[in-house]
Amino acid sequence: MTVKTRYFVIVSLLVIFVGLGTGLVAYYVGFPTSAFFSHSGPEELRYMPSTAAVVGYVEVREIMASDLRQRLHKIAGSPAQDESKRQFQELTGINFETDIERIVACFDATQVSAGNSGSGVALARGLFDPVKIEALMREHGAVVQDYKGKQLISVDHFGSGNFNSVTPGKIPAGNTSMALTFIEPGLVAFGSTALVQHAIDLHSGGGESAATNEDILSHVRALDGGNVWLIGRVDVLRARAKLPDIVANQLPPITWFSFRGQVDGGLQARLSAEGRDDESANMLRDVIRGFLALARLQTSSKPEFQHFVQSLQLGGSGKTVSLSLDVPSQVFDALGTMMPKRPREQAPR
Repeated sequence: MTVKTRYFVIVSLLVIFVGLGTGLVAYYVGFPTSAFFSHSGPEELRYMPSTAAVVGYVEVREIMASDLRQRLHKIAGSPAQDESKRQFQELTGINFETDIERIVACFDATQVSAGNSGSGVALARGLFDPVKIEALMREHGAVVQDYKGKQLISVDHFGSGNFNSVTPGKIPAGNTSMALTFIEPGLVAFGSTALVQHAIDLHSGGGESAATNEDILSHVRALDGGNVWLIGRVDVLRARAKLPDIVANQLPPITWFSFRGQVDGGLQARLSAEGRDDESANMLRDVIRGFLALARLQTSSKPEFQHFVQSLQLGGSGKTVSLSLDVPSQVFDALGTMMPKRPREQAPR
C-alpha cells in the first residue's frame, strides 16, 4: 500500500480501523435512522459514482464516544495510529475524532481499470474551518484551483512529505493526486482527484450516481439499525484483484456482501452474503456450519468466549446467507489479556 493510499484509508472505510482500534469492527456494520437518511440511504450517495464496488458508512461521533471504542483503544491502540491521525490533522486541519459526525465512503473499481491507484472518495459531515484547512494544505504544497465554482485543493503524492514537488497552479495527474473540496457547508469530499471532481460534477448537474444504482440501493435498504455498515460487489472486486486461478477457484461464488452492526458497550452485528445461485448459497452454509462446529469445540473450555460463539446464528434463504452475532464487552476484555503488552514510551533524556 502506498503512503498516499494509506492516508486516504484513514478517512474512508478504514477510518473504522483507526477510530475503533481494531479490524474486527470493519466486518460488523449498519446505519442509524436520522434526518440525513431517506428510504434510499444516506444522501451522500448522490455524490458517489454509480460504478462504486464498495460503499461504507460510519457514525464517527457516536462510535468515538462508545464504551467499546475506549476499550479497544486501550487494547489495540498504537503509537503508529496516533501518529497517522496527528499527521493527517497537521496537513488538513481536520480532527476526525472531534470534527466529523459521520463518513460515507466508496471504492470505485473502474478507476483501477483505468490505471488510477487512487480510486476512492470519502464524504464527511461535521464542523470544519474551510479557511484554516485550505491554508494548512497550501503550506504543504497543495494546489488550489477553481473547479465548477468549488475550491479544489489537490496534493501530489499525498503523505509522502514531498508536497512541494507539484507545479504551482496545475492539478497533478489523477493517478498520483488526492484532492479535497467542500461540496456544501459542513460536507467535505476527500479522495482521488478524479472522484472528487466527479462528486462536484454530480452536485452541480446531477446524473448517474450511486443513488440511482438500484443494485446498491436495494442492498442499502436491506440494512436495518446499527451505526456502521459496508456493502460491496464481490464479483467485481475478485475480477480486479487478478487472483491466481488456484486461489480464485477456491473462493465461494458470492456476488454481494453486506455487514451491519451496532457499536456501543459491545458489538451486535449481521453478516450477509448473496450467492450466485441457491446451490452456491447452500455450499457456503455448509462451510459456515463447519466453522461454527469448530469454534464451539475450540471454546468449550473458555467460558469468556462461549456467549459469543453461542450467539452465532446461521440464517438466510434462497441465494442469501446470513450470520448474526453478539460480542459482549467481556470478549474484548479477554482478547486484551491475550494480546502482547504495548511497550512503554521512554521518557526523553
